[in-house]
Amino acid sequence: MGQIKLGFIGLGRMGITHLSILNSNPNVNITSACDPSIIINIFFKKYFDSINLYHDHTELIDKEKPDAIIVSTPPNLHYQVVEEAIKNNINIFAEKPFTLSYKESSILANLAEEKGIINQAGYVNRFNDMFLKTKELIVNNVIGKLTGFKSEMFSNTISKEDTVEGWRGNEELGGGCLNEMASHAVDLVNYIIGVPDMVSKSVLSKILSKSVDDVVSSTFIYKNGISGTLYVNWCDPAYRKPSNKLEISGTEGQLWVDQHGIKIFLKRAYEMYNLKEGLNKIYITDVFNNVPFYVRGNEFTSQLYHFIKCLNGGDVKKVCTFRDAAETQKVLNMIREDSKKGKFYDAKN
Repeated sequence: MGQIKLGFIGLGRMGITHLSILNSNPNVNITSACDPSIIINIFFKKYFDSINLYHDHTELIDKEKPDAIIVSTPPNLHYQVVEEAIKNNINIFAEKPFTLSYKESSILANLAEEKGIINQAGYVNRFNDMFLKTKELIVNNVIGKLTGFKSEMFSNTISKEDTVEGWRGNEELGGGCLNEMASHAVDLVNYIIGVPDMVSKSVLSKILSKSVDDVVSSTFIYKNGISGTLYVNWCDPAYRKPSNKLEISGTEGQLWVDQHGIKIFLKRAYEMYNLKEGLNKIYITDVFNNVPFYVRGNEFTSQLYHFIKCLNGGDVKKVCTFRDAAETQKVLNMIREDSKKGKFYDAKN
């Protein structure tokens, strides 16, 4: 494809992040962007006068006919934007959560596959070097047959009562801890362990927010006998930045991983990875891959540069397709439905 003509739909926090990263890629020509905000349009006209601005994504698609678009709108708008892009044979990178229902996600995955559209969703942990190494270790049975796991995520996103702003504070628009943050922890389980067959004892709790969930907990159950737990809290003052953690148990040992390092306890040495019996440590500096432009973390650049590589063809294994995102959406919907079996817990009352 050569140099890719790229458009941006949505110029909020993630849209700006993605634009700054892809602006560094020599194979990309950012020609257009769309956002309804008057302030954002004023800013872009002042500092990005080479980018054509639109208030409506339909107008951008019709007039610009980009090779690909980056979709960073509120999640409730993803379906209509992505569907129209697919109909116009435009390749798509869409932020997470992909849509708000498994049905919608599956429809879009089917359409993209039928049309041969390059498609990717923004579950960035699949590009983190520590989680990539963990996936490799699990595939190679370093800790033996899996027996259980714990997936956790913490942040201090919400620090005061009722301070969730914009779409993140509105469940109908895709807000709340389950959609916005727990989706990362769920997708990480799907990627490394596998998609659960059912969920149980799911609870969505309010701690500081009025309208959306702040804490998510659930039990994941698999037909092969594995079970695990999910716990996500986006109003934990002990964390300055979002932190994903996985603890995985197997018949030959145990593994603990976050974005920065891995600890592995083994019953016996594993020579292939130079791992000794007992406790081993792998640091991010041991395995990380350099990226040409750094914003927020190597994985943010890695996922977008991967998308561009896919657009330019070659022997590239696609990571985090719409089909993968649909499977994650299925689990999110399972958790929400399962949580309705019990009472919605509000810690303020």
